[in-house]
Parts: sequence; C-alpha cells; structure tokens
Amino acid sequence: MRKPLVVALCALAFAGAGATPAVASAPSPTGADTAAGAVPTTLMDVVNSTVGTAADTLSGLTAPREGAVNFAGTVSLSNCSGSVVRMPGSADDDPALVLTNGHCLESGFPAPGQVLVDRASSRTFGLLNSSGSKVATLRADRLVYATMTDTDAAIYRLGTTYAQIKSAYGIDALRLSGTRPAAGTSISVVSGYWKRIYNCSIDGFAYRMKEGDWTWKDSVRYTSACNTIGGTSGSPVVDAATGQVVAVNNTGNTDGERCTVNNPCEVDANGQVTVRKGINYAQQTYLFPACFGADNRLDLSASGCAVPKP
Repeated sequence: MRKPLVVALCALAFAGAGATPAVASAPSPTGADTAAGAVPTTLMDVVNSTVGTAADTLSGLTAPREGAVNFAGTVSLSNCSGSVVRMPGSADDDPALVLTNGHCLESGFPAPGQVLVDRASSRTFGLLNSSGSKVATLRADRLVYATMTDTDAAIYRLGTTYAQIKSAYGIDALRLSGTRPAAGTSISVVSGYWKRIYNCSIDGFAYRMKEGDWTWKDSVRYTSACNTIGGTSGSPVVDAATGQVVAVNNTGNTDGERCTVNNPCEVDANGQVTVRKGINYAQQTYLFPACFGADNRLDLSASGCAVPKP
C-alpha cells in the first residue's frame, strides 16, 4: 500500500545536488496516523519499504509536468492523497465528496470483509489548485463509505458544496466515470501529497490481487512509467483523454515478495499467482456512481449498485 505514516528526512549526497528530500514510510499494521515528529522503527525500514533507489525518490518529488491533467481538485491528506469528486448525477448544490483509499482512514485499516458506512468524521483535506499550491482546508462531516474488501476506497462528505468551492476558489471537482476503463488507456496518477503527476497507460487488469490479508477484484495494473511511491495512495487515476477519474491508486510490489503487505500478487481465474516487482496498481471506481442518488446520498440498495455492503 502506498501510504506514508511518518515522514523522515534522508540526507542523500549527490554530486552538485545536495538534496535532502522527505521520504515517506510504508504503513504500519494498524494504519493509524502517526503524529508529526514521530520516529519509525528504523530509518532503513522507511527507505527500503518506500523506494528501491534514491533516484526513484527524487523522481517522485520533481515539479509537475505541463499537460492537460493538473492538480486542480486534488487534495493532500495527513498520510495520503485524494481528490474532490462528483458523480455523473451530482448537482452543484450537493455536498462535495472526497475520494481516497480505504487504507488511508484515520482510524486504521478496515478488516477483511468490513464495510464502514455513515460514520462521523471531521477529517481535513488540503485543496490544491492547478499548479499544486494549497488554497484551502476542507473539512469532512461524514465518512460516507470505506472498505478494503474487493476494492480499496473511502469516500468522505464535506460540509461544503461544489458550488461553494467553485465560488471561493475557482476549482471544479473531478468527475467520476461510470464506465469501466480499457487496457491501453493513457492515464495520469495525480498525487496531492507529493504534488507529483505520474503519466503512463493501463497495462491490464488483475482478476484478483492479494496483499496481506486483503483481496481486491479487477485491479488496474499500470505500465512501468507510473512508479508511484508511499504517499500516492488515494491519488485519482485520471483518463488523459476525458479528464475523468477511472480508478484510485493504492499499491505496488516493492520488494518482489509474494502476496505480502507492500508486495501484492496477481491471481488469475485458475489460481495462478504472478508477482511483478516494481509494478503498481489501482482500484477501479466505475461502480460507485450507481450507488449515489439525489443530494449525493449513498444508497447501497439502489439498482446496479454492486460495491461491497456491510
């Protein structure tokens, strides 16, 4: 899972560079936020579990590239990335929604089989403009939905409408696609945490993906150019042609291990296991629009709503 719980400063001595980037650590088993200034078990654990090389770390911290996809509407969390999203049927005066990963919850990782619905929340999100600058702090009033079963997603409801955000900051929400993406689609993974955009394509889909105790269905596999790192969890995966969100970034195989935390494996319909070291993944989001009705209210009994239920 691509989530930092602590931020450590690693002095990397490069000739003529002298850079000292912040390196995000891998998740702890609890998944709970760690207070600023907390120290990980060892610095080597932080470095080894996050990036394979110092070059990968620096590539995750470079300035955003120019292009059609930008940071407007993305958010930074205390431990992850996310985005303000609207459903195809959302109205401007609906309370806005924020999409991130289920494993990014402030309360920790949902257990296998657990689905959380309509929980109180006061979580805050840093709203970014097109250049990646923070322009506001948005606050949730409910956790609408969260799970790590079949998918890895969390949706928060804000105490602010889309129209209010647009009026105050000139920023539109990202639109969630109701259509399953296709292999070969050009995509951008937009991290509000690192203020970094990764551009690549959908390489294919994993029938099942296992990581530790969790199993996800029909996961998106990226081509190798999307070398996401810790902190990119929850980033919207944007279709470069339509500008719509088609998935939420969530994990990658760091060390080449088989089906362990931070080392997911693919399992096909016949049970064959494949490990792809260095390859990263996302969870599709096209199922969610069918589960939201008027006023952006979640309705798990709605026709066509096929997300996991409590």
